[in-house]
Amino acid sequence: MKIRIIAIIYTVLILGCGLYLWNNIGKKTAYKIDMLDLNTKCDEISDKLSSGADIDALEKDYSCEIVLLSDDNYESVNNFFIKEDMSVFDYMEDGVIKGKIAFNARTQEHEALVRTSQSQLFTMLAVIYAAGIILLIVIWYFYIRPFKKLSSFAANVSKGNLDTPLNMDKHNYFGAFTESFDRMREELKLSSEREAAANRSKQELVAELSHDIKTPVATIKATCEVMEIKYKEPDIREKVSVIKSKASSVEQLVDNLFRATLDDLEELKVTPKEESSLIIDDMFRDLRFYGTVERKASTPECLILVDRLRLEQVIDNIAGNSFKYAGTPLEVDFRSDKDSIRVIMSDRGPGVPEDELAMLTTKFYRGSEASGSGKDGSGLGLYLASLFMEKMGGGLELRNREGGGFTAEIIIKKVS
Repeated sequence: MKIRIIAIIYTVLILGCGLYLWNNIGKKTAYKIDMLDLNTKCDEISDKLSSGADIDALEKDYSCEIVLLSDDNYESVNNFFIKEDMSVFDYMEDGVIKGKIAFNARTQEHEALVRTSQSQLFTMLAVIYAAGIILLIVIWYFYIRPFKKLSSFAANVSKGNLDTPLNMDKHNYFGAFTESFDRMREELKLSSEREAAANRSKQELVAELSHDIKTPVATIKATCEVMEIKYKEPDIREKVSVIKSKASSVEQLVDNLFRATLDDLEELKVTPKEESSLIIDDMFRDLRFYGTVERKASTPECLILVDRLRLEQVIDNIAGNSFKYAGTPLEVDFRSDKDSIRVIMSDRGPGVPEDELAMLTTKFYRGSEASGSGKDGSGLGLYLASLFMEKMGGGLELRNREGGGFTAEIIIKKVS
C-alpha cells in the first residue's frame, strides 16, 4: 500500500475518532460543586437583600435566581428550582425564611468541564496526528524511499542503462544494500564493455580479413584470364575455368560476409600514425597484378599521417574499380601543397554520369554502368575509401576526366 493512502486512512480515522469523542463529551459526567463558595455567595446576597439591594442586579452579578415568599409565583418557581436540580438555599431574616436563592451550579460546572474536555481532546488529537504523520514521513524517508530508488535503479539496469549510479546514503538503513547494488552495476558495466570490445574486435577482424581476401582472389581471377588466353589445351582451360569459377564464388561469399559485418559494425577502426610518403610506391607496385599502372610523376617525399593498411585498401579499391569497369591503364599523378599531398588516379574509360557522381561514396550504391555491366560488386569500395580518408584527416574527391575517363583524387594529410 502506498504511503499517501496510509496517510489518508490515518487522517480519516483521527477525524472520525475526534468527532465521536467531541459529540459524546459531557453526556455522563460526575460534577463537583463547591458548596463553600455557594454558601459564601448566599450569605453575601442575603446581606444585600436585607440592605434593600435590587434583586435583578443581584441575580445578574451572582448568576443566581431569587424568589421571595411574598411573590405570587413562589411555589411554582421553587418547584422549578427543585425540578432543574439547582442548588437552593434559604434566604432568612431574623431566623425567619423570607425566600429562596438558587444557583444553577451543575450547568455551569458542566459547561466549564465540556469546554476544558474539548480543548484537551483537540490538543491530544493534534499531537497524535502530528506524531503519526511524522512517523509516516520517517518510514517513507528511511525505508520506502530507498526501495523506490532500488526499483528505479533495477529498471535502468534491465534496460541496459549501466551509466546511472545508485547514490549511497551512509545514514540509510539499507546503505549496505545500496552499495552492493551499485557495485553490481559497475561490474555489469565493465563486463558489458569487455564483451562489447571483444565483439567489436572480432567484427573488425572479420571485416578486415573479408576485405583483404578480395585482393588475392582478384589476382587469382586475373591470372586465370591470362592463362585462358595463353593456353589452348582443353584440359588446362577446363581446370583454369574451374579455378576461376571457384574464385568467383569465394569473392561473392566474402562480399556477403563483409556486407553483413559492416552493417553490424557500422565503422571500421582507423588508427593514423606518422609514415613516410614512400610507402605509396610499394602500394602502386603491388598493383601490377591488376593491370598496367602509368606513373606521371614521382611520389613527393614527406611525412604523412595515415593508417597504412587503410590507405592500401583505398588505393586497391579505386584501382580495382578502374581495371574492372574501364579496362584501361591506370594513370597516377601527384600534387603537393603545404598541408597535404594529392594522389590523382585516372582511367580512360567512359566515366560516370554526372548525376551519379555524388552518390558514388554512398554505402551499397552501384552506378548504372556498374549495375548493368554484369560484373560482381558490393557498392562498398568507394564508400570505404571515403570513410577511411576522412578518418585519417584527408579526403576523397571524385570527378569525370576532361576528354573522357574517371578521376579519383586522394587527399593525404601531411605531418605538420
